[in-house]
Amino acid sequence: MQGKTELLNTVSTQLGLNINRSKTRIMKANTKNNNPITMNGEPLKETDSFTYLGSTINKHGGTAEDVKARIQKARVAFIMLRKIWRANQIKTNTKLRIFNSNIKAVLLYGSETWRSTQKTKNTDLHQQMPA
Repeated sequence: MQGKTELLNTVSTQLGLNINRSKTRIMKANTKNNNPITMNGEPLKETDSFTYLGSTINKHGGTAEDVKARIQKARVAFIMLRKIWRANQIKTNTKLRIFNSNIKAVLLYGSETWRSTQKTKNTDLHQQMPA
Protein backbone atom coordinates (compact mmCIF):
# COMPACT_ATOMS: atom_id res chain seq x y z
CA MET A 1 0.00 0.00 0.00
CA GLN A 2 2.93 2.30 0.73
CA GLY A 3 4.29 1.82 -2.80
CA LYS A 4 0.91 2.54 -4.40
CA THR A 5 0.51 5.68 -2.29
CA GLU A 6 3.95 6.93 -3.35
CA LEU A 7 3.19 6.17 -7.01
CA LEU A 8 -0.16 7.99 -6.80
CA ASN A 9 1.52 11.02 -5.26
CA THR A 10 4.32 11.04 -7.86
CA VAL A 11 2.02 10.72 -10.88
CA SER A 12 -0.41 13.28 -9.44
CA THR A 13 2.42 15.78 -8.94
CA GLN A 14 3.64 15.21 -12.50
CA LEU A 15 0.13 16.02 -13.75
CA GLY A 16 -0.03 19.19 -11.66
CA LEU A 17 -2.37 17.78 -9.03
CA ASN A 18 -1.64 18.03 -5.33
CA ILE A 19 -3.06 15.58 -2.81
CA ASN A 20 -4.22 17.32 0.37
CA ARG A 21 -2.65 15.18 3.10
CA SER A 22 -4.73 16.76 5.86
CA LYS A 23 -7.93 15.58 4.13
CA THR A 24 -6.59 12.19 3.07
CA ARG A 25 -7.49 9.16 5.21
CA ILE A 26 -6.65 5.50 4.83
CA MET A 27 -8.52 2.45 6.02
CA LYS A 28 -6.71 -0.80 6.62
CA ALA A 29 -8.80 -3.95 6.37
CA ASN A 30 -7.80 -7.57 6.93
CA THR A 31 -4.18 -6.80 7.70
CA LYS A 32 -1.89 -7.31 10.66
CA ASN A 33 0.57 -4.72 9.35
CA ASN A 34 0.59 -1.75 11.72
CA ASN A 35 3.21 0.28 9.84
CA PRO A 36 1.90 3.76 9.06
CA ILE A 37 1.32 4.71 5.41
CA THR A 38 3.20 7.91 4.65
CA MET A 39 3.11 10.53 1.94
CA ASN A 40 6.17 12.77 1.58
CA GLY A 41 7.40 11.43 4.91
CA GLU A 42 4.22 12.34 6.80
CA PRO A 43 1.96 9.57 8.11
CA LEU A 44 -1.62 9.58 6.79
CA LYS A 45 -4.45 9.45 9.32
CA GLU A 46 -6.36 6.18 9.61
CA THR A 47 -10.13 5.78 9.79
CA ASP A 48 -12.44 2.89 10.66
CA SER A 49 -15.22 3.93 8.26
CA PHE A 50 -16.03 6.40 5.50
CA THR A 51 -18.88 7.33 3.20
CA TYR A 52 -18.50 6.55 -0.51
CA LEU A 53 -21.27 7.35 -2.99
CA GLY A 54 -23.71 7.69 -0.12
CA SER A 55 -22.92 4.33 1.47
CA THR A 56 -21.04 3.86 4.73
CA ILE A 57 -18.10 1.47 4.44
CA ASN A 58 -16.23 0.17 7.48
CA LYS A 59 -13.13 -1.93 7.89
CA HIS A 60 -15.06 -4.88 9.29
CA GLY A 61 -17.24 -5.13 6.19
CA GLY A 62 -20.47 -4.80 8.15
CA THR A 63 -23.57 -3.06 6.88
CA ALA A 64 -25.33 -2.22 10.15
CA GLU A 65 -24.02 1.37 10.12
CA ASP A 66 -25.11 1.84 6.52
CA VAL A 67 -28.60 0.46 7.25
CA LYS A 68 -29.00 2.82 10.23
CA ALA A 69 -27.81 5.77 8.14
CA ARG A 70 -30.24 4.89 5.33
CA ILE A 71 -33.14 4.64 7.79
CA GLN A 72 -32.23 8.03 9.22
CA LYS A 73 -32.01 9.61 5.74
CA ALA A 74 -35.40 8.14 4.82
CA ARG A 75 -36.82 9.47 8.08
CA VAL A 76 -35.59 12.98 7.25
CA ALA A 77 -37.04 12.72 3.72
CA PHE A 78 -40.37 11.57 5.19
CA ILE A 79 -40.48 14.50 7.63
CA MET A 80 -39.63 16.99 4.88
CA LEU A 81 -42.79 15.90 3.04
CA ARG A 82 -44.99 16.37 6.12
CA LYS A 83 -47.22 18.94 4.38
CA ILE A 84 -47.95 16.50 1.58
CA TRP A 85 -48.90 13.71 4.00
CA ARG A 86 -51.32 16.04 5.81
CA ALA A 87 -52.85 17.60 2.68
CA ASN A 88 -56.47 16.47 2.26
CA GLN A 89 -56.64 17.60 -1.36
CA ILE A 90 -53.94 15.09 -2.43
CA LYS A 91 -55.24 11.58 -3.12
CA THR A 92 -53.87 8.63 -1.18
CA ASN A 93 -52.73 7.00 -4.42
CA THR A 94 -50.66 10.09 -5.24
CA LYS A 95 -49.18 10.09 -1.74
CA LEU A 96 -48.20 6.42 -2.18
CA ARG A 97 -46.48 7.22 -5.47
CA ILE A 98 -44.58 10.06 -3.79
CA PHE A 99 -43.63 7.74 -0.91
CA ASN A 100 -42.39 5.04 -3.28
CA SER A 101 -40.40 7.42 -5.45
CA ASN A 102 -38.92 9.62 -2.70
CA ILE A 103 -38.81 7.73 0.58
CA LYS A 104 -38.29 4.14 -0.57
CA ALA A 105 -35.63 5.23 -3.04
CA VAL A 106 -33.66 6.94 -0.27
CA LEU A 107 -34.15 4.01 2.11
CA LEU A 108 -33.15 1.26 -0.31
CA TYR A 109 -30.29 2.98 -2.14
CA GLY A 110 -27.36 0.56 -2.11
CA SER A 111 -29.34 -2.16 -0.34
CA GLU A 112 -28.39 -4.76 -2.94
CA THR A 113 -24.86 -4.71 -1.49
CA TRP A 114 -25.87 -5.10 2.16
CA ARG A 115 -24.91 -8.29 3.96
CA SER A 116 -27.87 -10.01 5.53
CA THR A 117 -26.87 -10.53 9.15
CA GLN A 118 -28.92 -11.10 12.28
CA LYS A 119 -27.98 -7.62 13.51
CA THR A 120 -29.25 -6.06 10.26
CA LYS A 121 -32.43 -8.13 10.35
CA ASN A 122 -33.10 -7.00 13.92
CA THR A 123 -32.90 -3.30 12.98
CA ASP A 124 -36.34 -2.05 13.96
CA LEU A 125 -37.76 0.19 11.25
CA HIS A 126 -40.75 1.09 13.41
CA GLN A 127 -38.55 2.71 16.06
CA GLN A 128 -36.60 4.63 13.42
CA MET A 129 -39.46 5.87 11.19
CA PRO A 130 -42.09 8.38 12.37
CA ALA A 131 -45.70 7.24 12.67
